[in-house]
Amino acid sequence: MKDELKILAARTAVDELVARGRIRSGMKLGLGTGSTAMPAVRRIGELIADGTLSGICAVATSFQTTIACENLGIPVYSMNSRQIGGSLDLAIDGADEISPEKHLIKGGGAALLLEKIVAYNSAEFVVVADGSKAVSSLGTKFALPVEIIPEARISVAAALKKLGADAVLREGVRKAGPVVTDNGNLILDCLWASPVQADEMEYEINRITGVVENGFFTRILPSVWIAREDGTIDRR
Repeated sequence: MKDELKILAARTAVDELVARGRIRSGMKLGLGTGSTAMPAVRRIGELIADGTLSGICAVATSFQTTIACENLGIPVYSMNSRQIGGSLDLAIDGADEISPEKHLIKGGGAALLLEKIVAYNSAEFVVVADGSKAVSSLGTKFALPVEIIPEARISVAAALKKLGADAVLREGVRKAGPVVTDNGNLILDCLWASPVQADEMEYEINRITGVVENGFFTRILPSVWIAREDGTIDRR
């Protein structure tokens, strides 16, 4: 059921954005990572294939998304390429948690660094999710991912403890040892005993030497499409 809701949210958002002209031919699009973003990527691929969209220049946020775009015929570029020039018209992605203020936790798929580069350099940011991702507060249930330089693992964990977080090194699945990100870094997953102020904590965590980026997204507020269990869409 949850997978069906993810598909419903993603396809509804893409179709409505196309109908309103917020996604249109010739745009520079950021495409996210994970189980909710992938249906959105597939829908954009379908609209390119049937001629509804053309001239799309996409930036993918992970190896997973890059491979999907290659299979779907979506042209992929670097943020640094001449076609993109370091900025995007719109980015669409999923989220692991969404607060009432539309602050996010992202990075369950360990792609938070590129996801944040894409989101924070987009004129518009769109998030699609199923209803389980809408929460009252952040920091206590879904672990916040913090991408770190490997050599700083112990020192960063100690600094995060001073900020009240219990930080655990993320271990790989079907791989011996820790998860290694697309950028060659490690992930510390952090939980707090009580909800935290996400915008303040985003800033404080990134001040720690050895932190590359963290999964709080607060500096750009997205438009949100959330699919509920009754089949309705909550638009925020």
